[in-house]
Amino acid sequence: MRILFMGTPDFAAVSLKRLVEDGHEICGVFTQPDKPRNRNKVTFSPVKEYALSCGLTVYQPVKMRDGTALDIVKSLAPELIVVVAYGRILPKDILDAPPLGCVNVHASLLPKYRGAAPINWAMLNGDAETGVSIMYMAEELDAGDVIRVAKTPIDPEEDLPSLWNRLAELGADALSAAIPTLADGTAARTPQDGSQATFAPMLSRELSPIDWTRPMAVIRNQVRGLIPWPCAAAELAGQRFKIYKTASGAATEKAPGTLLNAGKKGVEVACGDGQSLWITELQAEGGKRMSAAAYLLGHPMNI
Repeated sequence: MRILFMGTPDFAAVSLKRLVEDGHEICGVFTQPDKPRNRNKVTFSPVKEYALSCGLTVYQPVKMRDGTALDIVKSLAPELIVVVAYGRILPKDILDAPPLGCVNVHASLLPKYRGAAPINWAMLNGDAETGVSIMYMAEELDAGDVIRVAKTPIDPEEDLPSLWNRLAELGADALSAAIPTLADGTAARTPQDGSQATFAPMLSRELSPIDWTRPMAVIRNQVRGLIPWPCAAAELAGQRFKIYKTASGAATEKAPGTLLNAGKKGVEVACGDGQSLWITELQAEGGKRMSAAAYLLGHPMNI
């Protein structure tokens, strides 16, 4: 099939790679404009890097509604547009341009978690299951009819990067399976129940501070779901830290936020439900990410 691909992060690059491996004709790749990263050094998006390595033509329109992007789409004449975490909303004239429409790989079980950060919110909310939805795109955000769904359990010990990588592969698999049904006209078209829709907004630094009055399991989910950004954060013994890994502790009668232990197992803190939490991996301000035990060797905490 002749496909125009639109995507930006590494999550999207996995699906683009699968389309190339499946033998589809990728007539062009849209990705967001290059931005300064890593100490203001301009770097390419993962999608752009992969596309260029395959000799694909890359387009980076600044605006989607001034006619420039539409002119490119029309000149490429794709049969289908595939969108994966592009980061831009497509106007109706682009959605209507390809004969087979536009489809999206969305990392949630729609209509749950429409929006920018579905993987994070599934983990932040402690969901036991998530997945990907292949859907037809509509003008309303993530509200299009669903073509295919793939589900996966969320391991209570895995963090966001692990789940992100698994869902990227799951999404590529589901997309690969869906495209032949689009080609032969047998693709499902299941409307979403809008009354069941939930929203997964963009993350912000306001989500970072740990509130020790909350239950231990909720704090663990906060830590897991905010990696690599903005990361859960807490002040311990007067020093501010980003928190990367935790483990369940034991029952305690101490007040929430009380430091209970600091040693080879890490830092133990009392939580709001009468349980404690072990912090096992952290990063001090201006320091490197490391095990809590290693940090404590040079920076003991008085309990």
